[in-house]
Amino acid sequence: MDLVRHLECFVAVAEESHFGRAAARLGMAQPPLSQRIQRLERELGVRLFERTSRQVTITEAGTLLLAEARELLARSDSFLAAARRIRDGESGLLRAALSPDISGETVAALLADFRRRRAGLELELHELSTAQQLAGFAAHELDVGLIHHPCDVTGLELGPVLRRDLGVLLPRGAAEAEPDAVPLASLTGYDLVLFPRENAPAVYDDLLTACARGGYTPAAVRHGQGASFVRGLVLSSRAVALGPRDTRLAAPADPDLVWRPLAGDPLAWRHSVAWPRGRGDAAVGAFADAATLALRTTAGARAETGARPLHLRPASEFWL
Repeated sequence: MDLVRHLECFVAVAEESHFGRAAARLGMAQPPLSQRIQRLERELGVRLFERTSRQVTITEAGTLLLAEARELLARSDSFLAAARRIRDGESGLLRAALSPDISGETVAALLADFRRRRAGLELELHELSTAQQLAGFAAHELDVGLIHHPCDVTGLELGPVLRRDLGVLLPRGAAEAEPDAVPLASLTGYDLVLFPRENAPAVYDDLLTACARGGYTPAAVRHGQGASFVRGLVLSSRAVALGPRDTRLAAPADPDLVWRPLAGDPLAWRHSVAWPRGRGDAAVGAFADAATLALRTTAGARAETGARPLHLRPASEFWL
């Protein structure tokens, strides 16, 4: 039994005291209305109306139940309105993630833009590596995220692929820091500081392959993520680190470190917003738009020419 519809019929008859007027108000014929009231009475086990050929009078039981019926209908309307707001991305909770290399300026711009787009929606934002995001999608614990390519995107839908060219962080006094653009091969003899491989295995392997193609095979690979730790390694271990211009380590005022672009732009981060296939909605779309705009305006990201959805492939085939 459609309880809500039956209660609407009950309230209409009670307020009109007439089946014909109640039927007209509900936009239905009178016989189906009478049948609905009879079925409701059978389900409840009480008589709601006394009927004569001339009038309809609500019973004492009907009077006692009328207030409850009105309250249930009001709650039903509220429930449906809330569902519409969630469907339209105007309220609810969106579980989202960004990779750790995203700068504070980009995060702030994304959050401000997202609030403008979906002021009533709660955003639960996490800092997660690509591998952690993929696990979150698989466990249904994440609604949307910003991932690095290449990775296995099976079961995901993707926004546009954006490219952020990588440069190199060097001690400010290093001879290799003198030119405006640093050839990869000139870094020979330096250790390389990279994020832990488990964060994004395919990206990690691809970076090392691309470095080798450019003539740079690191003397050793050191692992670090935190800005202070990476900075210490670069300053004290004859090491370099790779990162985009907006990396948190690339502050122009740093007296000890300098960021330089790589000659020919051979290396890049490639990002896109991702979400489980078939689960995109207005809230996910708002996050994707906000993230894309923030990366373009604060991180210098640009659309990848000829980019296409990526699937995990052998390292020799990666196009980083």
